[in-house]
Amino acid sequence: MVIEIDFNSQEAIYLQLRNQIILGIATAKFREGDALPSVRQLAEDIGINMHTVNKAYTVLKQEGFVKVDRRKGAVIALDMDRLRSLEEMDEELRGILAKGICKGIGREEVHRMVDEIYDEYGKAW
Repeated sequence: MVIEIDFNSQEAIYLQLRNQIILGIATAKFREGDALPSVRQLAEDIGINMHTVNKAYTVLKQEGFVKVDRRKGAVIALDMDRLRSLEEMDEELRGILAKGICKGIGREEVHRMVDEIYDEYGKAW
């Protein structure tokens, strides 16, 4: 696991660590179920305080990127309900878009509709 920390940066080290792990997930360097190094090990590897690593792991847990397993420690665990919802939405949208394409409905019209619906529903949040 290659984590690069810029000790001259204005950004807090725990945030840099958090961001590096999120980047690793986004680029598939880390996958669902992968165990992260122990707090002690990562702190030693990077040359930072264990409390800093612990804080980064805590933030990642709160944000739904990791879970803490008593046997494995910190494990990549994306919010499965959200992932399931996205997969279901993808499946349903594919069917709806296929029908629309067959009826000659263009991309711009679809984008306009999605934006309008999102704006309508988004007001509740």
